[in-house]
Amino acid sequence: MIPRIKELLHSTPFLPFTVRTSDGREYTVPTPDHAAVNPKGTYVVVFSDNDTHANVAGLHVASVVELSSLQE
Repeated sequence: MIPRIKELLHSTPFLPFTVRTSDGREYTVPTPDHAAVNPKGTYVVVFSDNDTHANVAGLHVASVVELSSLQE
């Protein structure tokens, strides 16, 4: 799933997406600046607008849902 997140973060035009974890949590990535993948590609950090963030290990990413696909 981490390679897919990297692909989505670098896509043009950017489309928002949600990262779903194995325990059911969801983290929305509204812009490319709201997420980053570490250099080794083992986890993703999702930033929120209220100065908090979530570190999600790649093993715990259950799915990545593109938000535009939900609106169609």
